[in-house]
Amino acid sequence: MKTLTPSEAWELLNEYNKGEFHLKHGRIVGDVMRWYAEKLGYGDEADFWETVGILHDLDFEMYPDEHCIKSQEIMKSLDLDDRLIRATASHGYGICVDIKPEHEMEKVLFAADELTGLIGAVAVMRPSKSVDDLEVSSVKKKFKDKKFAAGCDREVIKSGAEMLGWELEKLMEQTILAMRASSAVD
Repeated sequence: MKTLTPSEAWELLNEYNKGEFHLKHGRIVGDVMRWYAEKLGYGDEADFWETVGILHDLDFEMYPDEHCIKSQEIMKSLDLDDRLIRATASHGYGICVDIKPEHEMEKVLFAADELTGLIGAVAVMRPSKSVDDLEVSSVKKKFKDKKFAAGCDREVIKSGAEMLGWELEKLMEQTILAMRASSAVD
């Protein structure tokens, strides 16, 4: 079994995803996961966390109805590390798989994946179109508006914060900071 480097993960993501949205999302979540690894004391595993973030939606573009299931098959066929397979699949817990996030990294992915989409949507509505001046209060306001970025599942975000033992506001604040550090965020 092997683990991929972030650049190898990026190549694999590009084999199964062609759309700019999915590729950018993979890059952003990878960067966010790397930031969290370093912030939470897992700096020695930052490459692994980034790889998990890059590959979490590996199958979504080609196999949306088999999301988190098909990716496990693809990764197993490539003899990839079971930790990578489990971690990427766990972000679909309660939605498309029953693999519960257990490791802190899996919980961060579960929580931050949906939240990056919401934060990105809030940012593009701002005059600056940037996360650089985005405040938690703006994200909280839009979080309450179920019609705004309706595809971002608020219950998943709340559950993720609970899994981590964090207040929702802390998760929002930390994820904004992580997105500010990402080179993939416009």
